[in-house]
Amino acid sequence: MLSGPETTTRDESDDRRARPKAPRGPADGAPARRPRWPRRLLAALRHDWLATVLAALAGLALVPAFPPYDVWPLSLVAVAALSLLTRGRSARRGGWLGFAMGLPFFFGLLSWLRVVGWDATFGLSVIQALFFVPLGAGLAATARMRAWWLWAACLWVAEEWARGRVPFGGFPWGRLAFANTDTPYTPLAALGGAPLVTFAVAFTGTLLAWAGVRLWHLRRAGLLTPREALPALGGAGLAVAVGASGYAVPVPTAADDTARVAVVQGNVQQPGMDFLGRPMMILNNHVEATRQLADDVAAGRVEQPDLVLWPENASDLDPYRRPEAYAAIDGAVRAIGVPVLVGALVDHPTEEGYVENQGIVWDPENGPGDSYTKQHPVPFGEYVPFRDQLSTVISRLDRVPRDFWPGDHSGVLDVGPARLGDVICFEVAYDGIVTDTVNDGARALVVQTNNATYGNTGQPEQQLAMSRLRAVEHGRAVVTVATSGISAVVRPDGSLEQRTEEFTQDVLTTELPLRDGRTVADRVGAAPEWSLALGGLLAWAWTGLGPRLARRRNGASGAAGPADAHDAGERDTAAEGGGAERKE
Repeated sequence: MLSGPETTTRDESDDRRARPKAPRGPADGAPARRPRWPRRLLAALRHDWLATVLAALAGLALVPAFPPYDVWPLSLVAVAALSLLTRGRSARRGGWLGFAMGLPFFFGLLSWLRVVGWDATFGLSVIQALFFVPLGAGLAATARMRAWWLWAACLWVAEEWARGRVPFGGFPWGRLAFANTDTPYTPLAALGGAPLVTFAVAFTGTLLAWAGVRLWHLRRAGLLTPREALPALGGAGLAVAVGASGYAVPVPTAADDTARVAVVQGNVQQPGMDFLGRPMMILNNHVEATRQLADDVAAGRVEQPDLVLWPENASDLDPYRRPEAYAAIDGAVRAIGVPVLVGALVDHPTEEGYVENQGIVWDPENGPGDSYTKQHPVPFGEYVPFRDQLSTVISRLDRVPRDFWPGDHSGVLDVGPARLGDVICFEVAYDGIVTDTVNDGARALVVQTNNATYGNTGQPEQQLAMSRLRAVEHGRAVVTVATSGISAVVRPDGSLEQRTEEFTQDVLTTELPLRDGRTVADRVGAAPEWSLALGGLLAWAWTGLGPRLARRRNGASGAAGPADAHDAGERDTAAEGGGAERKE
């Protein structure tokens, strides 16, 4: 008998042609192919488009909570909104809503970066918004637990903890605490620093959201009676109490000593990326303002200061290697006759091609002495990570011709009679740098900064708000001294004593309180942040681990258990509604 196709009969061939073709797909028993991520994303957008829009609006609403607008109650509204929007959704959809909130928030908050380019603004905003993805996912997961409002507040601290450390040392701009630097929450910084302020703000917002959910369930079930509403009203009352608790926190302000300080803002020629102008221009501005101060002192119009403060980059030339810069600075210091803290760019003594961002104590008799080198240079602003690879693609990086070398110790300096803690520019946003400086003996803080690139964009106001929070956190007066503004004097209680306008040459004088005592926040350091962040992360982990352990136990005992974490969450949700769903 023949084999192969020739053996097929005509009837079999006709029957095969008559059968409809089965759709192509995976082999029997193989898992079905999932749609690719663009399709899944579009499907999620179609399904959650309203929630996505509301999340984006919440992000936009969070922007004016920060300076220069300072509508701080919007920080509570935004926190509550994200908690409500992620509630009842999967972790994946919660993560998407977190991103949908984070992107417009950071794009609006960091709009001052448009001076560099809108593409830079968008790129940094995307990176920052990515941290809101696990935040949203965690909020969605822990919303199935009891006391979810507590874990939600902890997750906000965890998000800021991570964002302030990675990548490249982190970028802590946009913390809830920095929107609450002159609010009832501010004094809490003296107990647990910026993380405790963030926790209190998030706790209030999520607790108000919980109370609103409970009342809504009761109203929907027709059970909105005073007795049934009492837990929700109690939760709202607790939220208000947390907000008012700052008034009960003692903020130490009594001075152990004082020093008369002059703050010199020399100004620059123009705002933007090219603020430096030609060499010596900014230095000459500060020399001129200091000599005018010396003339006013000699004429009796101004009292002789004990020390003078210049800003970051007051000298754009290395005074150790450029005789003209050395002579200009030395002449101004001798004219005023007291030590001057000079901000200067200095060539690294051993690492060829690197530069250091320093604050130098310049004595009228002995010249330059002790100095502090900025520990946290700004990535892509003061140094370029992966320069060899990225510079071939991004030509704009050529505007950072030399990388800054980081310092290795805190900036405690003896400037005349005052033992000051020097913090340079963006370092004021990093908890550890400021705390270490105070714990190493600083009696007052100086923030040397150069915001000329971002003048009239709102960035100087945002940075000044951080100085105000640091004053309360550490019980120290803080002097912000800027090339072009805003220079300011902040009292230990966070109140603003004096400030300059932007792009003006000005000199501020003040009796600066010096303090030796440390706050609770100084003593506990980062412990509150680690504890709160870890609590939120463990709660999130338990939402996945707890039901599995329960199923394993129930399976071993033969008892029926919860199907999964979602079912358990549904029961919790019903319980929070006062039993409204069951009674319906």
